[in-house]
Amino acid sequence: MKLAIVTAYPPSKVTLNEYAFHLVKQFRKSDEITELILLTDKTEGEKVLDFTEDGCKVTVRECWKFNSLKNIFSVTKAINKTKPDSVLFNLQFMKFGDKKIAAALGLMLPLVCKLMKIPNIVLLHNILEEVDLERSGFTSNKVMQKIYGFIGTTLTKLILQADTVAVTMQKYVDVLEKKYRAKNVKLIPHGTFEIPKKPDFKLPNGPLKIMTFGKFGTYKKVEAMIEAVDMVRHSSGLDLDVIIAGTDNPNVPGYLDGVKEQYKHVPNLHFTGYVEEEDVAMLFNESAIVVFPYTSTTGSSGVLHQAGSYGKAVVMPDIGDLALLVQNEGYRGEFFQPSSVESMALAIEVLVTNEAHRLHMAQANYKAATAYPMSKIATMYIEAFQKINEKKSILTQTQEVII
Repeated sequence: MKLAIVTAYPPSKVTLNEYAFHLVKQFRKSDEITELILLTDKTEGEKVLDFTEDGCKVTVRECWKFNSLKNIFSVTKAINKTKPDSVLFNLQFMKFGDKKIAAALGLMLPLVCKLMKIPNIVLLHNILEEVDLERSGFTSNKVMQKIYGFIGTTLTKLILQADTVAVTMQKYVDVLEKKYRAKNVKLIPHGTFEIPKKPDFKLPNGPLKIMTFGKFGTYKKVEAMIEAVDMVRHSSGLDLDVIIAGTDNPNVPGYLDGVKEQYKHVPNLHFTGYVEEEDVAMLFNESAIVVFPYTSTTGSSGVLHQAGSYGKAVVMPDIGDLALLVQNEGYRGEFFQPSSVESMALAIEVLVTNEAHRLHMAQANYKAATAYPMSKIATMYIEAFQKINEKKSILTQTQEVII
């Protein structure tokens, strides 16, 4: 199979680029794929293709830009030129832009593939029905929320024109089947990017590092975490570092700079900025625990899967998709109430003062992460494409018999 993937890709800063990198890394190893065509956004730096393992040929075509109104035409043109056997879309609703028209036009591409009779799968990382629009930074206006809901429903109907829509959580399958009466929705879990050798769960000497990782400013806010760790410092007497790893959410530029200024008096507070792919392992390995200072969720958490793969205990709010991941995939977390700094501080203190408990949780999370390695996820997509092609072949044969 000659497979095209429409996605953002490193060094892009557009969402889901890291996911694409790890999925491509596994697709290359498959005997079923002869060539991978990456239909990516345009970036200043060269695409990251320095894979150490042998694999199939990878071709890159930079054919779209974030917020461009021309993406539907430029991507379609690239598909026509490269002539893939199948197309995989790595999507969420704001993948092609945070402007309504640009985002909507990009999400019409699965329908374009259907009209071109090219087998296609949409990997949809979130659904609007499960996003808190106010807490996620979209809008707090009730009228606008209804408008977004209408737009989201319309776009979802377009996305469901794909041969198969893969979602990462069973809850999403249930919503799409019930609300849209969809018959082409399939559960394919998020998967874990890398599965290192089983860690020894030991921590480096020095202060315990309390880390959070992501894009901050909307429903991911770090103020409560900074204050919670400071509370634990005073109550436990432990030497603790706070590591804020990542960047501003595009909707809230300047957020982290404001936090730096507000908390410049707090000791041992570190901001890493954007974390390059090669630095991710060290970031996690050196951390004692990973905190999720979220007030809402917008999909299956890639950071939780990463934390599990490095054998880390986690502190998380007892809300939404994070709670479901614990229930459905076997992850463990110390929970807190998202509106309470004191509750978060208590959850953190439980883990930094009880090493046996921290180790037990870290081991459980590593076990959960190893259940769905990215190699298994890639195989599930290949099998899904094979089923699509089998159905199309049967349909063609049936039509020929009728004629």
